Amino acid sequence: MDDVRKQLFYEQKNGYDLISRDDHLASEDYCRGYMAFLNDSRTEREAVINAVALAKENGFAEFKPGMELKPGMKLYQVNRGKAMMLAVIGKKSLEEGAVIAGAHIDSPRLDLKQLPLYETDELCYFRTHYYGGIKKYQWVTIPLEVHGVVALKSGETVDVRLGREPGDPRFVITDLLPHLAQEQMKKTMSEGITGEGLHIIIGSVPYADEGKDRVRLAVMSVLNDLYGITEEDFLSAELTAVPAFDVCEIGLDRSMIGGYGHDDRVCAYAELKAILDVKDPARTCVCILADKEETGSDGVSGMQSQAFDTFMADLCAAQGVELRRCYEKSFCLSADVTAAFDPLYPEVSEKRSEAKLNYGMGICKFTGARGKSGTSDASAEVVGYLRRVFEKAGVLWQMAELGKVDQGGGGTIAKFMANRNIDTIDAGVPVLSMHAPFELVAKLDCFMTYKGILAVYSDQE
Repeated sequence: MDDVRKQLFYEQKNGYDLISRDDHLASEDYCRGYMAFLNDSRTEREAVINAVALAKENGFAEFKPGMELKPGMKLYQVNRGKAMMLAVIGKKSLEEGAVIAGAHIDSPRLDLKQLPLYETDELCYFRTHYYGGIKKYQWVTIPLEVHGVVALKSGETVDVRLGREPGDPRFVITDLLPHLAQEQMKKTMSEGITGEGLHIIIGSVPYADEGKDRVRLAVMSVLNDLYGITEEDFLSAELTAVPAFDVCEIGLDRSMIGGYGHDDRVCAYAELKAILDVKDPARTCVCILADKEETGSDGVSGMQSQAFDTFMADLCAAQGVELRRCYEKSFCLSADVTAAFDPLYPEVSEKRSEAKLNYGMGICKFTGARGKSGTSDASAEVVGYLRRVFEKAGVLWQMAELGKVDQGGGGTIAKFMANRNIDTIDAGVPVLSMHAPFELVAKLDCFMTYKGILAVYSDQE
């Protein structure tokens, strides 16, 4: 009877009961690289800079339209400093399709408004406009850094990075003391801290003169000394406040990683490392590091723009292939994180369908909300294909879903890839505290996501 049960029933097992010693050691090595990448990639611009550096170290060259393509060539192209595509040319023609992995490198954050600086009651603040889905109360009373660029009228661009280096000052949004918060604490969590109330305190010492707004003037004087900017330059700036937490190991067993921006740089790094490591692929492998997913994938650097289509069209043109013929035979892993089952909040999850920490890469057949609204919903054949590939490569994986049916929902870039007539499925790392300033992932799942993407890139089917 036990043999029959084993043969017919599907039972999941914790990855640490299945993983080999070699994979365990490889997982630790892989995660050290990921932690370093995440710690130094606080914005999508910084992620692109770091990705370009890794690509060049691994023999990738910048792609120029009209280049002659040969099997094994390693190419990359940057889109406006905020998104990136990489390709390793396969032995087969692009008429046989490409193998694509796409992740996003933007994360929820607080963007500074275009005229953010103001003074009130001899304290100086930055006004912000939050980006992506956040719980606003999580962003008060935590240390913050400011990153971004300022575009000057001269055409020069100034990089701003305040709070990242040891000894740098940091910033904060204050909150009421509990003694005076009786009325605030009667409000719902979404009402207690408002979007317009997310103001970052940045200074308190007045400038040594007799005029108005002396603290604001003193702060502006410091910024001018550091970066040569004036208040008018904020009009053409992209400045962002992000959590000032270092990436670190979590747990006495050091089995987890805590940090800001796992969603979705944990998958972006996995596909980046996979395309750096792939050897002599049969089909051309493509890695997408996209922007703007957290706000709907719109804009010139988002997945709905034609930047990706142009890149692929240029590759196809070099081989005399029609883009639409390439797309219809291509396969895409939309490498995005999924929600991990949290035992502290079981009421929102359907336990058997939700991904769990340490069970491997999460495969999400569909996303969307409630009645699968806004999803591409991958076919049974696509899931069957992944089962074959992962079994051959020894990849630990699990199916995943984002909570109970009527509880909520979410989206990824998958539907935008599927709309291009590309077979697409979501796959990525399960995350606890997703969209919080400090998120949590398991090392085993990070490594298995990399191993899964590499297996798809390397597959000979």
